[in-house]
Amino acid sequence: MDRTFLLMLSNLLHLHNSLDPTSSFLSPSSTSPSSSSSSSSFPSSSPSSILSSSAAAPILFFTLASVLSFLASSKASTSSSPSLRSNSSNSPSPSPPSSDYSVSAFRALSTDHIWSIDAPLRDAQWRSLYGLSHPVFTTVVDKLKPFIAASNLSLPSDYAVAMVLSRLSHGFSAKTLASRYSLDPYLISKITNMVTRLLATKLYREFIKIPVGRRRLIETTQGFEELTSLPNVCGAIDGSPIKIRGLNLERTGNKLYKCRYGYDSVLLQVVADHKKIFWDVCVKAPGGADDAAHFRDSLLYNRLTSGDIVWDKMINVRGHHVRPYVVGDWCYPLLSFLMTPFSPNGTGSPAQNLFDGMLMKGRSVVVDAIGLLKARWKILQSLNVGLNHAPQTIVACCVLHNLCQIAREPEPELWKDPDEGGPLPRVLESEKQFYYYGESLRQALADDLHQRLSAR
Repeated sequence: MDRTFLLMLSNLLHLHNSLDPTSSFLSPSSTSPSSSSSSSSFPSSSPSSILSSSAAAPILFFTLASVLSFLASSKASTSSSPSLRSNSSNSPSPSPPSSDYSVSAFRALSTDHIWSIDAPLRDAQWRSLYGLSHPVFTTVVDKLKPFIAASNLSLPSDYAVAMVLSRLSHGFSAKTLASRYSLDPYLISKITNMVTRLLATKLYREFIKIPVGRRRLIETTQGFEELTSLPNVCGAIDGSPIKIRGLNLERTGNKLYKCRYGYDSVLLQVVADHKKIFWDVCVKAPGGADDAAHFRDSLLYNRLTSGDIVWDKMINVRGHHVRPYVVGDWCYPLLSFLMTPFSPNGTGSPAQNLFDGMLMKGRSVVVDAIGLLKARWKILQSLNVGLNHAPQTIVACCVLHNLCQIAREPEPELWKDPDEGGPLPRVLESEKQFYYYGESLRQALADDLHQRLSAR
């Protein structure tokens, strides 16, 4: 029995006994003389009527005590039960201070398949809050809902995704979102880690794909050729340091994360197609590493050097069999599948300088893609998550970037990184066969380009 109820009942009975000593709750053997005198003064009263009148008060007290105890216990359970608090937060009525962040704002949204969207919806308010239009947002929610539901999260899937997207798109800290969503900062961090992990693992293979299929490969190479006049370009590669806030690794003497711009970071490497869609993402190196070392440590490099990736398209240029290749700046090694400029300062022949100009024009696609990535997901401008969760957060933003590009979301003003530089990478012994063939292939492409454009 409830302890509060017992205490209340005891007090009421003590009060009753002090007021009515003839109470029927006293045992018959303890009947006092006053009780017998009371009986003789009412000779017309039967024993049953005497019992009824003496028991009325305690029964009344008992009833009142029961009602009071029930009300008190109901109020306590309502205010302290986590499940009830969860249900009330999941109700359509907005509990956060701003109605823009209420659960009801995410109900009854139409779900359109991302690949069938012809034009982006002009919903400026939704994009300003979460960085995505309704169709893209609901696509993300629908794809993550089974995994979020399996985690027994107390929040609805769309509410959790919206909360994380608002953090990624605005760079909010967990503490800021905690006050906005009336949740604990630890829970905000936990939900952020869960959603970004799901984006980086469950959706990566669906939305970040190497263009090995013939239809997409032809579309990509044709798109780059229209831009650069170079045949069979299938992607552009570049790296960018992602600043991590609050590492403070100098105290331990760890300077590996200090990038060339002077702040602690991790290095992001991406390969983009002509539509600024990433088809490869790698986050494996600290900010102090160079682009060549990061590339050589990537899965893409291992697959290309081992012949695991087979491009289903080959052309002949001046007697050279040219398979699809990637373009990059002089920070990357020259290889048969990675073309780089002849010279970073334009000291080559006219054909070589022309080739360099067109190659860097193709490389500008990936520079713009990184600028869009950091402009859309401002958390990447100064990452405020733990170092262990930094890679999955960065990859999650890349997945979301691709969703935006596929859906043709409006492109914001580009985030500009400082101009980069660095020494030319040395050729490794294991790369010499790729380097020598790449050298002759690059010269053939330059001569062919110069001849074609001069004949126009």
